Amino acid sequence: MFSKILIANRSEVAVRVIRACKEMGIETVAIYSDADADALHVEMADESYCIGGPLVKDSYLNMDVIITLAQAVGAEAIHPGYGMLSENPEFARRCEENNITLISPGAEVMEKMGQKEIAREVAKLAGVPITPGSDILKNDKDAIKWAKKIGYPVILKARAGGGGKGIRVVREESELISALEQVKKEAKNSFADDAVFMEKYLENVKHVEVQILADKNGKVVILGDRDCSVQRKNQKLIEECPAPVLPEELRQSMYESAKALAKAVGYVTVGTVEFLVKDNAYYFMEMNTRLQVEHSVTEMVCGIDIVEWQIRTAAGIEIPFDQKDIAHSKHAIECRICAENAKDFTPSTGKVELLHIPGGVDVRFDSALYQNYEVTPFYDSMLGKLIVCADTRDGAIRKMKSALSEFVLVGVENNREMHMKFMENGGFVIGNYDTGICQKVL
Repeated sequence: MFSKILIANRSEVAVRVIRACKEMGIETVAIYSDADADALHVEMADESYCIGGPLVKDSYLNMDVIITLAQAVGAEAIHPGYGMLSENPEFARRCEENNITLISPGAEVMEKMGQKEIAREVAKLAGVPITPGSDILKNDKDAIKWAKKIGYPVILKARAGGGGKGIRVVREESELISALEQVKKEAKNSFADDAVFMEKYLENVKHVEVQILADKNGKVVILGDRDCSVQRKNQKLIEECPAPVLPEELRQSMYESAKALAKAVGYVTVGTVEFLVKDNAYYFMEMNTRLQVEHSVTEMVCGIDIVEWQIRTAAGIEIPFDQKDIAHSKHAIECRICAENAKDFTPSTGKVELLHIPGGVDVRFDSALYQNYEVTPFYDSMLGKLIVCADTRDGAIRKMKSALSEFVLVGVENNREMHMKFMENGGFVIGNYDTGICQKVL
């Protein structure tokens, strides 16, 4: 087991990893930018070091500085959190070259599954259903050819994309070229890779993902599934575990597909396989080779500390529990609390003047907020995750409404009221909603 871990991230996820390390008796090293000098993760870690300016390219994405610091402080491992460098195979390779364990499935798997067109082929060979799609698009002419072959509407995807970036839906040929240019530009700026491919766009679908945990002996355990269909511009807002109104036979089939895919690539540690569900069929979407933002909602149901076991499996420890040991009788819901204007959803900034966090049995708020904390414009707008768990889905919805009504944040505009709209929406309450629910509610 590692004795010291450097956390190459910030805010809520850095706090979450530090908390797990403290419980495991592992020393922690935090990095931070000039803008994060007063951040909570900086105070919580055993050691903290400023590594650059507020822009992520100058700090949290600076591989050379992060690896050099890890070596200097004697950290045997680096936890990348989510976002930032968490799915960067080059960073994973450079860690390996410097005898540092990146808490991940490794550079080879990250590269294979991170390039979405290759991941599709891997899924197909593993017997996992996929939607019709193209190779990497060579030029405008190639894009037009593939769109005609697949049939509109289509969706353009950056092969290195994630977090809702590098994606555009195209409904007719007149929109195609400009959309392709936008996706390539966004992909280049966000992921330093402008390769784009195309898939058939499925409408009125559920977005369901399966949480896996795997060890170096090839054991794969499914920790549960999540419905992530409540999305605005491809950004997830609400997640729940398990996915409601999903036929049990279909759910189990998805679990087997996720296992098959993990075994096909020799996956180790925590990962997520994402599917699109339409009627009684499902299709592989992508595999996230990292910790997900929404892992917390699964933890509340299965009773497993996912971050702890991500660290343990990366250190080579075998999984001691079996599939039959995973709890799945409860229901949990997570709302992402973001700093944004309630009218146009633009990011907001400001100082936290008053903060009251809801309490009670099975109520959890994962965040790095505190009184007088300054929310800056440099980073993601998510302030925290409000999670509740109950014996039934109806109970979880009631508990979330209670928690949202108790949550108070003064000084920074946020989306609390938006989440309340969903909790009171008939379509959401019934559970038979899809990725189009935001257009109906907001």
